[in-house]
Amino acid sequence: MKRILLLTCCLLLAACGFQLRGTAALPFDTLYISFPQGHPIGTDLKRLVRTGTSTRLVDNRKKAQAILEILSVTNDRQIMSVSGGGRVLEFELRYRVSFRLVDAKGGELIPTTELALRRIIPFTNQQVVAKEGEEAMLVREMQGDSADQIVRRLGAVKMAELNKSSQVNP
Repeated sequence: MKRILLLTCCLLLAACGFQLRGTAALPFDTLYISFPQGHPIGTDLKRLVRTGTSTRLVDNRKKAQAILEILSVTNDRQIMSVSGGGRVLEFELRYRVSFRLVDAKGGELIPTTELALRRIIPFTNQQVVAKEGEEAMLVREMQGDSADQIVRRLGAVKMAELNKSSQVNP
């Protein structure tokens, strides 16, 4: 009975079109990533491109078919709600990444784009150390999410745009 139920679940999942995300297919062979010195998002992006695509990362802008420029990364928090006694009850964590993608000749493939991620974190004075750890974990999670979103957007660039921008800028 358990086998029949398991087989039925597998067939239903296959019938609905479910499949694992797999690797991203980037429309260029080489990529240079420019990011603020020492910022972890650059490391995340390089790891995602190396492990999840067939695109080769290069260390020189001039050798790249496309250049991903991380223009700014900001991380802040704002008070969302306070109690009647004036104590903070919730914070909103914000993570913003601004980036653009250009071809080797400087033509824009993806214009300057800003990704904005938000998370709400409840706060209590009794658990300050735990909440600081939770906040750090949420920021790291938002950083990883933004890197994933950037790689998916790179995969959405059409080869026609890539070829058109190389023809427009002789």
